Amino acid sequence: MIPRYSRPEMTAIWEPQTRFQIWFEIEAHAADALAEIGTIPKDAAKKVWEKAKGVTFNVERIDEIERETKHDVIAFLTHLAEIVGPEARFVHQGMTSSDVLDTCLNVQLTRAADLLIADLDRVLAALKTRAFEHKLTPVIGRSHGIHAEPVTFGLKLAYAYAEFTRARARLVAARAEVATCAISGAVGTFAQIDPRVEAHVAKAMGLTVEPISTQVIPRDRHAMFFATLGVVAASMERLAIEIRHMQRTEVLEAEEFFSQGQKGSSAMPHKRNPVLTENLTGLSRMVRAYVTPALENVALWHERDISHSSAERMMGPDATVTLDFALNRLAGVIEKLLVYPENMQKNLDRLGGLVHSQRLLLALTQKGASREDAYKLVQRNAMPVWRGEGDFQSLLKKDEDVKKYLSDKEIEEQFDLAYHFKHVDTIFNRVFGAA
Repeated sequence: MIPRYSRPEMTAIWEPQTRFQIWFEIEAHAADALAEIGTIPKDAAKKVWEKAKGVTFNVERIDEIERETKHDVIAFLTHLAEIVGPEARFVHQGMTSSDVLDTCLNVQLTRAADLLIADLDRVLAALKTRAFEHKLTPVIGRSHGIHAEPVTFGLKLAYAYAEFTRARARLVAARAEVATCAISGAVGTFAQIDPRVEAHVAKAMGLTVEPISTQVIPRDRHAMFFATLGVVAASMERLAIEIRHMQRTEVLEAEEFFSQGQKGSSAMPHKRNPVLTENLTGLSRMVRAYVTPALENVALWHERDISHSSAERMMGPDATVTLDFALNRLAGVIEKLLVYPENMQKNLDRLGGLVHSQRLLLALTQKGASREDAYKLVQRNAMPVWRGEGDFQSLLKKDEDVKKYLSDKEIEEQFDLAYHFKHVDTIFNRVFGAA
């Protein structure tokens, strides 16, 4: 986690103190269940809560013990025993370290997912507001980076809204998939601990019971979680690149907000660079980088190994913290985005009406020309316009072969910009609902 790209609420989930607090809660809830079924004295379970609940665990002391034991959970349990006293011998009865580690990781991931879902809600709200603001603001649509046909800027934002709506649904599903608890003991057979303990801890920690854990929770769940984060990041980069393109000097249809006192270049005082969306592009690459190790973590040896552990200690915090920061940055970019409808119109007009070529093609076929002939007629008038040798509509009106099929008025009708937007309401209703 790099402070520059971190927000405190998300980083708090991954701090050592939070992790040890979750470990304690897992152990204490397990002790309650063990006491309830008569495995340990009820007074012992009560003492664990009384002595350690609300305690700030000594991270330095735990690290000191771990340097000797070379085992993080044993180091924690040793420190917990220093706090609780003799009753600590009843803690961790029949459990294994994976019970604590895996359940804790899933608690952290679900909490992180909750923040990320809230982040997406902010992005969606910003996109919806700006989409309706520019519902009918004309802008050129591009394919292969080349002018194609007119769209609206509202539709561009609606595309993104629909994509992030899917992202939100996937993240909700990924949260549910990773929100499981395993308290099943060595090799996952419950030989040393009753399954009722697992059910109790799961409910107390806001998780569901893992059906079969083989000592570790299956990592296909985590692979799906991090793959979902990667897809969200990819969608984020797609929108960031669109904004970066629109901010290019030759385009300048929209640009990031440039605040008072902001400076774009150490050498060139005139610069206004798309630094936020460029930053989002880079951050999205980092989030996606964790998808591969998450997939590789699925293939563990037999009932358990820890080849996944080192990777997860990095990818858990880094991927969630980075995406949390990036989504909030993206929301801010959309909320404050400067939009230039005049430049959008100027770019629309730049090719002298060529963006209406398909309408001419279809009009000619409807008047009796074969598609092949119609294409040739339209293209031979379009190519001079590309070279700056005239206006498309004027050239068409002078073409005697075109005039065999279309009158001047009929040619002019094909250049109606509003024609392209007649179904914008239909699309908006599909994306945002009839309201």
